[in-house]
Amino acid sequence: MKALLTAAAIVLLAPTLALAQKTSFDFDKTTDFSKFKTYTLKDGTKVNDPLIHNRIVAAIEAEMVAKGLSKNDAMPDVVVVYHIAFDKKQDITTFSSGYGGYGPYGYGWGGGWGGSTTSTQVRDILIGTLVVDIADAKKGQLVWRGMGVKEVNTQNNPEKRDKSINNAVQKIFKNYPPKVKK
Repeated sequence: MKALLTAAAIVLLAPTLALAQKTSFDFDKTTDFSKFKTYTLKDGTKVNDPLIHNRIVAAIEAEMVAKGLSKNDAMPDVVVVYHIAFDKKQDITTFSSGYGGYGPYGYGWGGGWGGSTTSTQVRDILIGTLVVDIADAKKGQLVWRGMGVKEVNTQNNPEKRDKSINNAVQKIFKNYPPKVKK
């Protein structure tokens, strides 16, 4: 019985665990990130919703300031661009409950009659990918890229959208500037 409850808990929690945001980053190891003091934002592949776009821009600007950079559109050290993409995936969850009946291998094994039920749920999930690129403005070369992938809940209220976007951008910028191993 304990094993059945554990299995049921894993089946029920698996979709929740799979929805956690995954982040990654890459960077040019020859770049001295300490020389970057100013930034500007340029358009990349923007989200079509101006409210969401403004939230993303505000979150990126907050992280740039938190990292010690100030905005300077005239003479920036780096250019920051974000790209966003959406994809749909299907989540298929099957859960069985109840008990088996008498079968060829004894009670509870091998089928026969019983009172078990199985239900399968299929749902579409909207997955969002946010990529933030930072390029050296003088060289015109990409020096850092951060990426986050997460399920997007289109039913969230504005406060939850703010929190979700801010958390996503904070996680993406966690490794900026990158720590170079010596």
